[in-house]
Amino acid sequence: MDEPAVSRGTGPLSPAVVGGPLTRPGLELCIGSNIFRNTNGVVKIHGKEQLVIETNREHGLFLITLDLYDIHGARIAHLRRNALTLNEGNRFAVEVHIEPSLSSVDGPSVRLTDLQSGGIVLTAAMTSAHKASLLYGKFYSHRGIQVEITPHYCRIGSGRTLFGDIVESRSGPVILG
Repeated sequence: MDEPAVSRGTGPLSPAVVGGPLTRPGLELCIGSNIFRNTNGVVKIHGKEQLVIETNREHGLFLITLDLYDIHGARIAHLRRNALTLNEGNRFAVEVHIEPSLSSVDGPSVRLTDLQSGGIVLTAAMTSAHKASLLYGKFYSHRGIQVEITPHYCRIGSGRTLFGDIVESRSGPVILG
């Protein structure tokens, strides 16, 4: 398999996998200060698909699918196309904002909040027809390792921080960790 092309950054990334559930690859994902070009909308963390983004700006479609885990790696919630289908103890709440018109600067967005801690788990927005941004995130991978996204970086555990990487995903997923 091909290696993703890294323009600048902190080190080698895992091989890209061609294909995926979306029919129209080419989505650019901004995760913190990192840009992943030509993705299929899937984000793999530690080898497992944990996040999927689907977009269609013409119809105001911006869908997030996300598995949430606790510090021990046990699945505690599942957001499926913007709807919580698993939500232990009603711990999480989702807010979906649909863009009012195509001329609007603000596109559709999704915010997932942890009602127990009051913190934001994930904030994502569609910023143009083929571009989405993960603006903020703080959640765990299926291995119980924290993933943290800020406007400046994407940190996976204490061992890896992505800062300012530009990666060509070649119609495959974003590979983190």
